[in-house]
Amino acid sequence: MSGANERSPRSEVADSTFFVDRNAPTNDEVDLPKIEAAVRNILAAVGEDPDREGLLETPARVARMYAEMFAGLKSDPSRHLAKVFTEEYDEIVLVRDISFCSMCEHHLLPFTGKAHIAYLPSGKVVGLSKLARVVEEVARRPQVQERLTQTVADLVESRLSARGVAVVVESTHSCMTMRGVRKPGSLCLTSAMRGIFRDDPKSRSEVLGLINRQS
Repeated sequence: MSGANERSPRSEVADSTFFVDRNAPTNDEVDLPKIEAAVRNILAAVGEDPDREGLLETPARVARMYAEMFAGLKSDPSRHLAKVFTEEYDEIVLVRDISFCSMCEHHLLPFTGKAHIAYLPSGKVVGLSKLARVVEEVARRPQVQERLTQTVADLVESRLSARGVAVVVESTHSCMTMRGVRKPGSLCLTSAMRGIFRDDPKSRSEVLGLINRQS
């Protein structure tokens, strides 16, 4: 007799389907076999045996990981800002603490952190989750933090015709904490100001105060 906690294959499939993010970017054009071969070569080059039990499936895992981490290369994040709503609201809209993980293009090591996005509408607003999706897709490509910050700011400014945009990104870089200078706890902060937040010191001070305010 089956145990009470035994799960049927159908229920497992249902669960996996339920948790699929259908809006997540995909990268079906990745050459998985080529990545697997490269990973095997790397393992052999550092003195490992790619055929030992613990490493047999590593090349395939790494290939699937790269397809996921770089899925933003084949997507257009601006599409998330296409649907807007007319709203006579002319004060700051701010979404803080948007978590992300990206891959530093210099060492192919991850950097992780949070993005904060604020904008001053000019008659139209966008769903708050769409700002998070923009960050997610811009992050899923070989990146540097400075470019990530500027790209998000430019997309929000152009697509929403916002009177002002402020993007602040803070993250920890593995290429600095686990190799090279090896300084765990180091934090990199970048910002991009557009429109009134760039031109008016008072407005810039206001938005930065909201971003930095303790919850």
